[in-house]
Amino acid sequence: MIGGTIVSMVTFLGSQGRGLLAAFVATFPTMTVLTFTLIYSKSGQVATESYAKGLLLMTAPWVIYVLCLIFLMPRWGFAKSLTIGILTYMILAGIISVVVKHLK
Repeated sequence: MIGGTIVSMVTFLGSQGRGLLAAFVATFPTMTVLTFTLIYSKSGQVATESYAKGLLLMTAPWVIYVLCLIFLMPRWGFAKSLTIGILTYMILAGIISVVVKHLK
């Protein structure tokens, strides 16, 4: 319910040309607060810390995904830039996962 409400609010604000406010609502830590709370209540501090560290590690691929959209959309259009962004995210996230697993 909360996730759907947030997506609806972001879509509405974005379609009204209020991109900064839409981005603020989209990145507001509501979902992570809920996720942290649920993980902590089910599995405790160690699992919550593990999730938080994973979240930080996946931030760089997410930023690059967003940059793909910003820079590629004017040149290649929405669908192609979104596809390249998602593929880039998945490849970088996979590399990070393999490296982290290998370092353990």
